[in-house]
Amino acid sequence: MLVIVGIVLFFVGLLLSIAWHELGHLLTAKMFGVKVTQYMVGFGRTVWSRKTAETEYGVKLIPFGGFIRMIGMFPPKRDEEYGRTASSAPWRVMIEDAREAAAEEVTPEDAHRQFYQRKPWKRIIVMAAGPIMNLILAVLIFAGILMGYGKAELTTSVSSISECVVSADAQDKGTCPPGAPPSPAAAAGFRPGDKIVEFDGKPYGSWTELQKAIRGSAGSVPIVVERGDQRLTLHADLIQDRQPALDDPKRTEVVGFLGLSPDQVMVRQDVGGVVRTIGGFVSLTAQKIVELPQRVPDLISAIGGQERSADSPVGIVGASRIGGEVLSMDQVSVGARLITMLNLLAAVNLSLFVMNMLPILPLDGGHIAGALWESVRRGFAKLVRRPDPGPFDTARLMPLAYGVTLIFIAYSLLVLVADVVNPVTLM
Repeated sequence: MLVIVGIVLFFVGLLLSIAWHELGHLLTAKMFGVKVTQYMVGFGRTVWSRKTAETEYGVKLIPFGGFIRMIGMFPPKRDEEYGRTASSAPWRVMIEDAREAAAEEVTPEDAHRQFYQRKPWKRIIVMAAGPIMNLILAVLIFAGILMGYGKAELTTSVSSISECVVSADAQDKGTCPPGAPPSPAAAAGFRPGDKIVEFDGKPYGSWTELQKAIRGSAGSVPIVVERGDQRLTLHADLIQDRQPALDDPKRTEVVGFLGLSPDQVMVRQDVGGVVRTIGGFVSLTAQKIVELPQRVPDLISAIGGQERSADSPVGIVGASRIGGEVLSMDQVSVGARLITMLNLLAAVNLSLFVMNMLPILPLDGGHIAGALWESVRRGFAKLVRRPDPGPFDTARLMPLAYGVTLIFIAYSLLVLVADVVNPVTLM
């Protein structure tokens, strides 16, 4: 039951994120006098709608996105008064059909309220407002969690000790095989709760730096720990073992091995910590989006029955399922579950921001790039005293937009099938 509730709650959160995105476009378009005829969440057949003044607000059947419809997205042809240039080329048909569809919505009384007529900086604001709304929502959620609840940070205190040495290449890393030697930490007498204050004669207050020192050491090393009110010196004989690399867990390397895991605590972040953390999230999100084409073989393999990696791309269905799984976790508190769901929702909004800012049509970033190019062209023409080249004709890029749309649809269907037949799980 909790899984279903979690799926519904997270799905509603995703729909609200989409509506929030489109609200940014809607408000800024109206602010600059552009006529908006539709504000819709979803695609396909209209399930519910209500018209207020000049705009129809509604919900459509397929809840995988949303849109607003502004009049005059494309400028008219330069040679419009001389008649239409006939051409049977498929790309020319696409261009002219898109231009005609946009022109049909323009009535004489609204001829001055078309999108293409606005200055480039205004069009940039309108198109960037949607992704920025997602960024604002993600920042607010992340900031609230980081400043109010905290961020998990590893400490130099010991959480658990490995009983034996098990190589990273072993099939079952959770058990000690017969004859496996005890880990250096176990042999040295480490206990959970010990706080490491010195390693090989040097003080360490950060797990990151201590971990690097451990991995770069071998042989007998004195380690000073605080155990209750006592300060003890333990002697561990570090060995060289193959372990996952810090920069790429999928790769292994031979490093010094002690055999313990650090404890972690929740640390509330200040404004600087929030900025650094969210900046890291944005960078990681951009990296994952760039890697999306590389994940196609993994998705196909997952559909075929192979194990699906935890960082595999997921769609609305997969993300909602993860949300349901999070809410049903009995081993963690209700508060921690809600925090995790909010983190997931913020991460989705961050992905929507980064994805939509890509400078390709039909994404918002494609329209932004077109307006920027128009500004550059007009500025250059003015500088060299040439005639104004006029608005940039984004209609000419519609064949590319259609191609990108087909790729997005195909990728989305691939992810959807993977989410249904072999979903990403946290358990």
